[in-house]
Amino acid sequence: MLVIGIDAGGTATRAVLATADGACVGFGVGGSGNPTSSGIPTAITGVRSAVATALGQAGAALADVAGMVVAMAGHDARGGVSDWILDPLREEGFRGTLAHESDLLAMFSSGSVAPLGYGVVCGTGASAVRVEDGRITATADGLGWLLGDRGSGFWIGREAAVAVAGELDGVGPATALTPRVLEALGGTAADARTPGREGRAVGLDRLVRAVYGQRPVQLAGLAPQVFAAAEAQDPVAERILRDAGEAIVRTLALVEERPGPLVVGGSIVSRDGAPQRRLRAHLAETFGEQPFVVVDSGAAGAAVLALRHAGIVVDEAMRVRLRDEISRAAQPTPPRIVSL
Repeated sequence: MLVIGIDAGGTATRAVLATADGACVGFGVGGSGNPTSSGIPTAITGVRSAVATALGQAGAALADVAGMVVAMAGHDARGGVSDWILDPLREEGFRGTLAHESDLLAMFSSGSVAPLGYGVVCGTGASAVRVEDGRITATADGLGWLLGDRGSGFWIGREAAVAVAGELDGVGPATALTPRVLEALGGTAADARTPGREGRAVGLDRLVRAVYGQRPVQLAGLAPQVFAAAEAQDPVAERILRDAGEAIVRTLALVEERPGPLVVGGSIVSRDGAPQRRLRAHLAETFGEQPFVVVDSGAAGAAVLALRHAGIVVDEAMRVRLRDEISRAAQPTPPRIVSL
């Protein structure tokens, strides 16, 4: 029996072809697989590409697949419009079952199969979940940039933009973020000191045009500048990351109940920095010694969920094996050197 787990993200889609004993026999990557963020035609293309590559590695066809799980963010993950991908797959020979799951559950399942545990995703957005017996039983935040995403990449980027605007407008302290942010927006450090129209610094005009000329969530692109400035011990950047860590901890606390592992994913908490360190300290303070697991995607978790939907009990040893095999399959194949 073969199953496929699909981690359908807004940027990339990963498909894992697994056997009933939890062996990864195929792995593929495609473009965006989320119909909410990219539209249905683009999402179908992304999923098809990832699935075709995974099947090709095993010499298998869709007709050989007994079940499939698509894990993604948004309402489609909860079975809202579930035929956007099922109908095209049926046309290509798929006769198995298709289920939709949350990307948060897939992320957690990539790092743990414990009967009780917690997950934090903090990249562009931010949210926390409690997982019990393989199901999400509590969720906090994940409300988007306008209503929440506290401590997220967007939140950090917005704080950076506010800090730079404050310095350039004369109401905030000087910060190493200013030249970094201006350069990230296509300007130069000198723009902060160059007078422009009506006596306002060229850099401030550039900042305003850039911030209001893009989608709000794109402010997340400034988060790396905050980490870099904090590493250089800039007080403003350090304060932003400390506040981000506290915000993420408050969100996690909303779903906490009993001791369990914490699985984290996303660019803000996957790297060493104040947010991750604060999460580690909070876990130890709240529950004592518990596993803290960093994952880079929900691919392994999507495969775990597909196996569970097929009635297979996945233990920790199977999850680790699956994760390791996916990691090896995802590595680029080095070019062969042919002697002449």
